[in-house]
Amino acid sequence: MPIGRVTQVVDCREAMGMGKGGGLAQRGTISECRYPDVIVVGMSPGRRHVTKPVCDITSGLRQQGVEYSISTLVLNAGSGVPPDAPKIAGGVLGAYFGLTPKEIAQIEKHKVAILHHGNVRSHVVHKVRFILQACDVKAIVVSQSPVDYEDLAKEGVKTSVVMPPEDRIRTKGTVMSIVSGVTRGQTPTREKMAEVISSVMRIVKQKKPLE
Repeated sequence: MPIGRVTQVVDCREAMGMGKGGGLAQRGTISECRYPDVIVVGMSPGRRHVTKPVCDITSGLRQQGVEYSISTLVLNAGSGVPPDAPKIAGGVLGAYFGLTPKEIAQIEKHKVAILHHGNVRSHVVHKVRFILQACDVKAIVVSQSPVDYEDLAKEGVKTSVVMPPEDRIRTKGTVMSIVSGVTRGQTPTREKMAEVISSVMRIVKQKKPLE
């Protein structure tokens, strides 16, 4: 049992940032922890997509004494929408959202994935669906725009509150909790951090059913 102060190091990238805003983690990087408990997945950085809430969540979990290992993954192709998302008028600007086999493996080895996908409601829903189609993991969705379990279930995402019909389930992973109102580019409020921490604690402590 530690007595007094305990020093914790939070590394939010595996390599130096480059170019303007070099202090931020760049796309395609992960800071891995010793024990794979929780992974925070962020969008690729850019003019509209910033990684700030992701690093704040990571350090906030540590500061509150969450005794689990925290990894951070900045996706290589975290912008846009998945290629199988419904087409919008005018098409998609820029690259499609996607995952590499390496990123899938990195996410799946953790017990909990915190997924941060910004402010466009439809983008959040389809990105979460795409990730959980590929990754069998329990997830906490963090977004700026309000998203509810029914929005996700309508797209075939398994959730802890609303389940899609059996013939429409499209995901291996399950959304266990949603925390909306986390503004991109800004530090989350104490109330929102408390919601994230409470969700993480509840999920990690869940016992697996006996085989």
